[in-house]
Amino acid sequence: MEDNTFPHLVGWVGTGRMGFALASRLLDAGVDLRVWNRTRSKAEPLAEKGAKVVDAPSDLAECDVVFTMVAGPEDVLAVTLGPEGVLSREDARPSIIVDSTTIDPPTSQELTQRAEEVGTAVLAAPVSGNPKVVKSGKLTVVVSGPRDAYEVVQPYLQQFGRKVTYVGNGDEARLVKICHNMMLGVVTQSLAEITMLAEAAGVERSDFLEFLNDSVMGSTFTRYKTPALVNLDWTPTFTWHLLRKDLELGLASGKDHDVPLPLTALTHSIVMEGIGLGYGDQDFAAMLEKHASASGREIEPENKDVGDGLS
Repeated sequence: MEDNTFPHLVGWVGTGRMGFALASRLLDAGVDLRVWNRTRSKAEPLAEKGAKVVDAPSDLAECDVVFTMVAGPEDVLAVTLGPEGVLSREDARPSIIVDSTTIDPPTSQELTQRAEEVGTAVLAAPVSGNPKVVKSGKLTVVVSGPRDAYEVVQPYLQQFGRKVTYVGNGDEARLVKICHNMMLGVVTQSLAEITMLAEAAGVERSDFLEFLNDSVMGSTFTRYKTPALVNLDWTPTFTWHLLRKDLELGLASGKDHDVPLPLTALTHSIVMEGIGLGYGDQDFAAMLEKHASASGREIEPENKDVGDGLS
C-alpha cells in the first residue's frame, strides 16, 4: 500500500548546522526533498540520504512546500524575493513557504505580503534547540500563519522533534520565539549568579547544579547547560551577539505593546558589557565566567563527566 503520509515535494533552503539536522530528519522520515545552500558542499552530504541538491533557490519553485532556515532578515528576502529567489519565477511557485529564521517584524511583513500577492502562504515556524537537541528528538517548534497552510505542513514539522505548537494566524510565532530567547538570557544570568554564590561559599558547581537540576527549580535547560558550567566549555551553541539581537527585538516589542521589561533591560546591559569584554562569539553560558570576574574570583574547570539530560 502506498504511504501518503508525506505526499508533497518539499524544498529546503539553508543547510547550516540546524538546517542540516532538520533536513536530515525529513529525509529519514521518507520525505521527497530538494535542497539548496549558498555553499553547495554543505548540502551535498544530504544527497547521500536521498535529497536532490539544486543550483539556486528558484529551482525549488516547483516544490509544494519550501522551508527556509538562513542567517538573518537580508538572507530571507534574498532567497525568497531576490532575482533567483523561490518566488522569482512566473511559471511556478510553491503553495507554502515555512520560514524558521529569526527576523524582525517589518521583514516578516514584507515577505508575507509579497508572497500572498503571488498566491503563496507564509508560515513562521521558529524552533527551540540546537543540533544536539534535534538529535535527541526534543526540539520544539512554534508556528503561526494561515491555519489551512499549517494543517498541510504539520506532519512535516512533527518530524523535527517533540512538540509543535500553533499560536495564531498572523506573525505571533516570531514574538513567541523572541520571548523564549529573552527568557534564555534572564535565566542564564540568574543561573550564573546563584552558581557563583554557591561556589564562593565552598560548594562545588557540579554538586550545586546536581541539587538544582533534581529540584522543582531544575529544568531541561539547566540540566542541558550543566556540563558547560561545570567544565567552563564555552563552545558556542548561541552566542552573546545573537542573544543581544534577540533581547533588543524583545525590548522593542515591549515598547510597542507598553509592557515594561526591567529584567530584560538589565540582562541586555550585562550582555552588552560582556560583548565589550570580548565574550561576543562565545556561548552565552560564559555569563558565569563574567560574573566570577565581577565577583573578583577566578574559576577553574572541574573536569567532571556530567550528563546534559539529552541522551
